[in-house]
Amino acid sequence: MKTLRDAKVGETVKVVKLHGEGAVKRRIMDMGLTRGVEVYVRKLAPLGDPVEVKVRNYELSIRKADAEMIEVE
Repeated sequence: MKTLRDAKVGETVKVVKLHGEGAVKRRIMDMGLTRGVEVYVRKLAPLGDPVEVKVRNYELSIRKADAEMIEVE
């Protein structure tokens, strides 16, 4: 299983499944990260947290803990 955290800079991945429950999962979905959407990994902070991605034509910074909940292919 590959997660968004494992994706490399410059890579485009597709969201397969969201893990997590309740408010955390809802927040991730509200940010536009839903099943089937393509995500481009733009930057990685020096210490790896957060990850900057481009999704649905806007930039989004997401924490490593949240990125681990997003399964991609």
